[in-house]
Amino acid sequence: MLIALIARDKDGALQTRLDNRAAHLAYIEETGVVAQAGPLLGGDAMIGSLIILEVEDMAAAQNWADNDPYAKAGLFQSVDLIAWKKVIG
Repeated sequence: MLIALIARDKDGALQTRLDNRAAHLAYIEETGVVAQAGPLLGGDAMIGSLIILEVEDMAAAQNWADNDPYAKAGLFQSVDLIAWKKVIG
């Protein structure tokens, strides 16, 4: 099952993002469930994340999201998990 994780950073949290980026990228590598990922941009600034997870179910997606180092560091203002269907690409 593919799940789109759409997270918006808290205002003024760029340093939190930068401080936890290496741990976040290591978590992505270690878990092996991320099909695609990248930051959301506002101008030149990173303001959130879009991550496509390939997991068994929504509970697994929620578990992944809860254990992301960015989430644990309090980076996000909001996180949405939405079932997603790949059509192109």
